[in-house]
Parts: sequence; C-alpha cells; structure tokens
Amino acid sequence: MTKARLLRLSVVLVSIFMILLIIVYWDNVGTAHFYLHTSFSRPHSPGAIPGITAGEDWEALPDVDEFLAKLLTSSLKQNSSISRKTEQLLVQSSSKPAMSNLEENVRGYDWSTHNARNSLDQEKLQVERQRRLREFCANSSFTFPTKERSFDDIPNYELNHLIVDDRHGIIYCYVPKVACTNWKRVMIVLSESLLDQGVPYRNPLDIPREHVHNTSTHLTFNKFWRRYGKFSRHLMKIKLKKYTKFLFVRDPFVRLISAFRSKFELENEEFYRRFAIPMLKLYSNHTNIPTSVSEAFGAGLKVSFSDFIQYLLDPRTEKMAPFNEHWRQIYRLCHPCQIDYDFIGKLETLDEDAAYLLQLLKVDRLLRFPPSYRNRTASSWEDDWFAKIPLAWRQQLYKLYEADFVLFGYPKPENLLKD
Repeated sequence: MTKARLLRLSVVLVSIFMILLIIVYWDNVGTAHFYLHTSFSRPHSPGAIPGITAGEDWEALPDVDEFLAKLLTSSLKQNSSISRKTEQLLVQSSSKPAMSNLEENVRGYDWSTHNARNSLDQEKLQVERQRRLREFCANSSFTFPTKERSFDDIPNYELNHLIVDDRHGIIYCYVPKVACTNWKRVMIVLSESLLDQGVPYRNPLDIPREHVHNTSTHLTFNKFWRRYGKFSRHLMKIKLKKYTKFLFVRDPFVRLISAFRSKFELENEEFYRRFAIPMLKLYSNHTNIPTSVSEAFGAGLKVSFSDFIQYLLDPRTEKMAPFNEHWRQIYRLCHPCQIDYDFIGKLETLDEDAAYLLQLLKVDRLLRFPPSYRNRTASSWEDDWFAKIPLAWRQQLYKLYEADFVLFGYPKPENLLKD
C-alpha cells in the first residue's frame, strides 16, 4: 500500500515538473517577442546602479517563486550577451540620428561621452531622487489613493505600462508625454521584438511611430496572465527583484499642457470623438457639434484649455472611466510605492539622464537615445496657460496631482495657487 502511494506521489511530482518545463519550452520556441530563457541574461555588478546590491537574498520568496527563479536562472549562460559582431552593427547603424524619420524638428543632442564628473553627479542625483520617493512612500502622514495597497492588490490591467526586456533584464514603466515614444523605441531595439524585413531594428529612429504604440509590440506585465496563468504573479515578483526598473517623470502641470496640445490642438479623430465632443457639450454648451474633427476645426470649434481642466475636475469623469493614460497621474500608472525603481529619470534633464542610464544598463555601445524635440512644452509656459483658469480650479487641480509633485520632487507651484 505504501509503495503504491509513493508511486502515485512520484507520478504527480514528475507531472508537475514536466508541465513547468513545457511552459518554459513553449515560451522559448513558440513566442517571437519574449525570451523567458534569457530572463537573467544581464546580471548586475555590485554598485552598478543605486538601490541594487550584489547577491540578493531570495530566501524570503515562496517555494514556487524560488523554484521558478532557479529554473529560469539555469539557462542563464545560453544567451548572456549579444555577440561582438551584432554590437558593432548596432553601433554603426545607431551612431547618428536618422533625421529623415523624425516626426518633429529636433534640437541638438550631445552624442559625446559623458565624463566621470557627470557620472558622479548623476549618481548623487539618483540617490536623492530615490531617497525622496521612499521617504514619502513610508510617511504615514502623506496619503493619496492606492498608496497603502500591496503589489498583489494591483489588478493586472493596471500593470500594462510595465514593459519587459528579458534579453537585458530591464523593466520600463512608460508615462505618456514623457518621451515614452522614444523609450519604447529603445525597448524594441533591445528586446528585438520587432523585425524589419526579417532583421531586428537597430536604430530606434527607424521604427515607425505606428508600430511603437502598437500594444502587440511590447511584452507588458498585463500580458503575463494569458501566458503563465497562476504563475504570472510569481514571475512578476522575480523579475521585479532581479531586473533593473526605471521610469521617466515630468512636472505634472506641464505634462497636462503637453497632453492638451497634442490631443486637442492638433486634429486627432480618436480624441475628438471620445473626449472633445463630450467636453464641448458639457462645458461650452455647444449643441450642433460636427461629427469629425476636420469639420470642427474648419468651423473654428475647438476644446479650450479651460474645458479640459473642468473635465479633469468633474467628479463624473472618473465615475464614467479612469483617466486616459495621457493625463492619468504617474503614481497610478507606475505604482512607485509598490515597485522599488532603480532609476528615476526626468524629462527636464532627459539628455543627461538617458545617456547615464544607458551606460548603467551597459547598452550604450548598442544604441543612443534619440535627440530631443525642439518644440517640447516648457515649464516657463505655465503662467500663460493657467492665466485664465480660476484660482479655485488651480488649487483643486494641484490636489488632484499633488502626489506626483511630492513623490518626484517637483516644487509646489505657489505662484499659480495664490492670488
């Protein structure tokens, strides 16, 4: 009787082990955009990035997490680096910007190697940004929605901004209106998730904009459930523990202005139908509204910045649907109090931060970050844009985005919040 039980137990254990192996094997050979077997292909060196230490202890992980981690790590040496020949090709193709493919006119970009002093300053800057973030996340007197929940409490659909590159062990949380188009391009080049005539893209600027924002192009945490079922959260936690995680942020009010400019001052059919028509009806009392954006613009009918602010402050907006990602708060997109980011970049220092980050990731020989746009919305524009917005609205708007101001070290815009 005992032998029979042992035999059945052995069969069950072997079956479970084979299922796990099949999952890993299927992922390796059956998916074009995700390389599970290279999950830890870029081990971190001690002190390479602030917040990461060598030899991290996994003993606190549940047994399933530890098993999966060891299973993933077992094939580390298979794809630990890209060949020198590939690196040389990538450098040759990305050493200069492809000017013909830029959507906007660009200003100059410093392609030169940053010196040791700049690196030292950048390291101190990162330490300070991370210190501030962790300090306010731990401060019980500073509260905002969703702050106290755990990572397990975050629904999968709220994790769709976390893009994973398993080839290099990188997780990027993209924030719309914070250079996310070009950072997505960088992630596509690194992960080789998109091909051009059968060959992976090597220069970020060669990637067409419509492909960059196609959701099928990127592997995000939100897609883990469809691939790994009940193991998805375990894999997320392992990758969050071992991978380098970064995001880029921006002054919240300037980001709102930028979102308004690109979505409502330019002809955008989707945003016109989904957002502009309701705004014009609710806040401008228009009745006979054209059904197409070209007709509306031709008739001089546009959403005003005041309409947009009213829309953001209207309690009915969130009841109907969550904020669109272009004006949703950063803490709601990237969950900075639940995810311990290793690098926090800012759009205001984009060129320096991007160059330093690529060095830390050890991919600066593979590509360069695309140049900045000349007509980027500037913080100096705030006074003009908010001049006609009532003081009470400005104060309410600040409360709505206060967490982003505080967590990421942006000063409170006192000049806009007082008479």
